[in-house]
Amino acid sequence: MLEFAFMRHALLAGAMLSIMIPMIGVVMVSRKTSMMGDALSHTSLSGVALGLIVGMDPVIGAIVICVVAAFAIEIIRHRFPTHGDMATAVVTSIGLGIAAVLTKFAPGGNHFESYLFGSIASVTREDVMHVAIVFLSVVFFSIALYGSLINIAIDDTLARLSGVNVTVTNGVLTALTAITIALSCKIVGALMIASILILPVATALIVSRSYKQVFLFSIMLGFIYTMLGIVLSYYYDLPTGGTIVIHALIGMAIVSLYQRRRKAAMSQ
Repeated sequence: MLEFAFMRHALLAGAMLSIMIPMIGVVMVSRKTSMMGDALSHTSLSGVALGLIVGMDPVIGAIVICVVAAFAIEIIRHRFPTHGDMATAVVTSIGLGIAAVLTKFAPGGNHFESYLFGSIASVTREDVMHVAIVFLSVVFFSIALYGSLINIAIDDTLARLSGVNVTVTNGVLTALTAITIALSCKIVGALMIASILILPVATALIVSRSYKQVFLFSIMLGFIYTMLGIVLSYYYDLPTGGTIVIHALIGMAIVSLYQRRRKAAMSQ
């Protein structure tokens, strides 16, 4: 397996994505904006199609569209604070509508399909370099602003009272979220990113008692799920994203069963 360059690239890029996606996912789930990931992942398809049409890297097109869509969601959320879910619904609808039209003009149907469910064979050295740059940015941001992100995850007003520059922090978080989701299209698949963003965090919430535990446990689970998914997708020729999600679901079921039995044993 490791004798092939594309597998080394896929494993390295996957390892970095498996760490930084849960880092972002923890904040999004805590803020109750996890559906933003689903909106951006679907909207990224219009960027992929646009990239294929104009002959540029589809990931670049996905990044541009995702960043625009992410800030559009934030603007709508602040404009209509009592209807936060409306923002994700509006952007998702627009993104999918544009993607449906653009796919008719995009060359290479199989190539576009690989961005739907993920493909390890298409990962290049340039992709690894791009992921590495964003990975370092996400890790630095998550560690340097750890306390600020906790405050924002709880409440924006509390964060402002604590001296957090909420506007700047939210802006950086929004941009990094959009770029991370766009970069994940090639390996994980646009239709699978939201699940990988949420499932490790949801599993960690079952057994964790603090934000720090959720943060660390989510990263650990994300890494395990992604590595298993990439390896099995290679040996059994399966879609990478779907394989990762299946592992995440199995892991969540195991952790839930363990926690239930543990509580039953403690109550006896």
